[in-house]
Amino acid sequence: MHMVTLAGIDLAWLSRRNPTAIAWGEVSGRQLRLIKIEKELLGIEVITERLESGPMLTGIAIDAPLIIKNDSGSRPCEKEIGREYGVRKASCHPSNLERYPDADSVALARWLESAGHKHLGRASGVWQLECYPHPAIIEIFGLPERHLYKKGSIVKRKDGQVRFAELLLALAQSPILGLSIGPESAHYFNEKHIRGLRGRALKHNEDILDSVLCLYIAGLYHLGVSNKVFGDTVEGYIYVPQIMCT
Repeated sequence: MHMVTLAGIDLAWLSRRNPTAIAWGEVSGRQLRLIKIEKELLGIEVITERLESGPMLTGIAIDAPLIIKNDSGSRPCEKEIGREYGVRKASCHPSNLERYPDADSVALARWLESAGHKHLGRASGVWQLECYPHPAIIEIFGLPERHLYKKGSIVKRKDGQVRFAELLLALAQSPILGLSIGPESAHYFNEKHIRGLRGRALKHNEDILDSVLCLYIAGLYHLGVSNKVFGDTVEGYIYVPQIMCT
């Protein structure tokens, strides 16, 4: 059976100051195998070097605004997400040129385009897409509203991260796309490991779990499952799968 390599990136908005995580995977049929995690990457140059030196990618899903054309306010796709998911507490932060005149995410998307990765270009062979974890988690796991794991007290963040890890592990039995996590990465999902994290290490583990979710979203796009694209590839877009996977 034909196998392709995909990646998911939880990209820091200021990538020189804050770390980025990349999850690499191989999909064959309806099985996605996590093959490698790269964490605490700083700077677009480091990220592109890792992508260039890694396995040949078919597709990549990135949690970051890849196209920003508006001078102020929110992108049209972010407004659409707010209208659809705001009542479920999964609206977007605004992206604009005033806040991010030279966004690392836009630079990464352009670099990928120069390497042939077209936005939402599955039909063309190699592709990239922008995703957003909160609505994707709602749809993939059939949740009533946004899962809380990024804010609040340390205890609440750990509780949320433990639950998020459990949700991701449950994808092993998914009839839509099974997710296989090997022993070399299993500790990132382990409750005891998560509850023992301190300081920035807890955020780094969150980044890793987010990158794995992005990888899974890339796998769903590769399969062509039911989805909704908010916005467009001119003014900016966000891909959200519309299928429960567990």
